[in-house]
Amino acid sequence: MQESAYHSIAENPKFKELVRSRTIFAWTLSILMLAVYQAFILLVAYKPGFLATPLWAGSVATIGIPIGLGVIVFAFIVTGIYVGRANTRYDDMTRELVQEITK
Repeated sequence: MQESAYHSIAENPKFKELVRSRTIFAWTLSILMLAVYQAFILLVAYKPGFLATPLWAGSVATIGIPIGLGVIVFAFIVTGIYVGRANTRYDDMTRELVQEITK
């Protein structure tokens, strides 16, 4: 591709919107995941007794197990949300951009 083609893509308003939208969405999900993970780590650091609480009387399973699994499941959910958005909105925006540029 020639230098002018790169420049025309970079200056295209649809490309700028795609990059802006994707960046904001990715950072939002990243911050959300970081907050959940950080909350779990702070819970481990400052309330270990709470995490060691049995789920029910006589249980060897503690409340920390479902909370830890919840963090992992949340990571899968956040990934699924991003993939869903990427496969619909961002792919559509990319397709429109490519059609506009290749005309």
